Amino acid sequence: MPVNDVSGNDLREATQWCKALGLAERPLGLGKSGWILSDDLYRAAIEAQPYRVRALVGFGANLLLSHADAARGAEALRRLEFHVQSDLYMTPTAAYADIVLPIASAWEREGLRVGFGLDRDACELVQFRPAVAAPRGEARADIDIVFDLAVRLGLGNHFWHGNVAAALDHHLEPSGLNLEALRAEPRGIRVPLETAYRKYRRGGFPTPSGRIEIFSAALQEIGEPPLPEFRGPVWAAPGFPMTLTSAKTPLYCHSQHRNLAPLRRLEPDPVAEISPLTAAARDIGDGDWLAITTPRGRVRARARLNASLADGIVAARHGWWQACPELDLPSYDALDPHGRANINLAIGVETVDPVSGAAPHRCYPCDISKFYD
Repeated sequence: MPVNDVSGNDLREATQWCKALGLAERPLGLGKSGWILSDDLYRAAIEAQPYRVRALVGFGANLLLSHADAARGAEALRRLEFHVQSDLYMTPTAAYADIVLPIASAWEREGLRVGFGLDRDACELVQFRPAVAAPRGEARADIDIVFDLAVRLGLGNHFWHGNVAAALDHHLEPSGLNLEALRAEPRGIRVPLETAYRKYRRGGFPTPSGRIEIFSAALQEIGEPPLPEFRGPVWAAPGFPMTLTSAKTPLYCHSQHRNLAPLRRLEPDPVAEISPLTAAARDIGDGDWLAITTPRGRVRARARLNASLADGIVAARHGWWQACPELDLPSYDALDPHGRANINLAIGVETVDPVSGAAPHRCYPCDISKFYD
């Protein structure tokens, strides 16, 4: 769907782009697009490298549950001079903030969606969803907070002087739609699109050469292999013969929704999947509590047998912290070092991907045993 880009990337000066944390170490990583990794944030807050990060304004990211090295993340949050967190709940991350701003849920605010992905029919649909309930207390939409803050900081000329509706109309303009038309059709309006084939004939591929690159000169320039190659887990630890990976369940969304009884009934406890042979070798039965131990710590989870997993693989879930009072099911301390539920407390960043800097959430050394409290 044709829309105006409102990311603001064009407003950032080249000298500011160069300050992205991690860019110097990984020139092809996230810093190239102005983004950073959590570990780079932690290093800047704790060690002032390459400079000190003193403040953070967060919108919903639950760092301590969603990113590796959670204990270091907590230390970084403690070191900040000022931290504002906007969220639906008082998450473990929000608990470190100086100010917590309550956010309206998706059902308590309006929301624009331009295209719904998946296939062409879905991409043709544009919808401006109305709120179905009034927000509670002082909760506000994220976008209202962002626009008001921008105006207070003297950036109103880049934020339509705080007028969210004007901004959304500008965003929609190339599509031929506007908010007035979308408000009149809450089910959405379909804009016919045409699928284009062989687009590379018009301008090549988005690579330095304009061609499909099997040999990457860009990787070669930073000392990485220019041809694809397989690398297994990059390090092993004595006493930890198994490999821990983390996988999401479609039941929950990251670290959300464990407080909702209809969902928690279906998966009441943290889960770690292992193969039947791996379970038999450790005398672990389906549904037993098991301890997952790594060089960085220990967590516990319910064993679930999965014959499709390779032997020696432990596939655990992240995101456990919320209680479900309706079912009398517990919450979990995100920083409990004695075998609880935050898998990211047990995953370190001793070795990361050399190009992207990604943490080893998919390949960390571990061992398992029956859990005894």
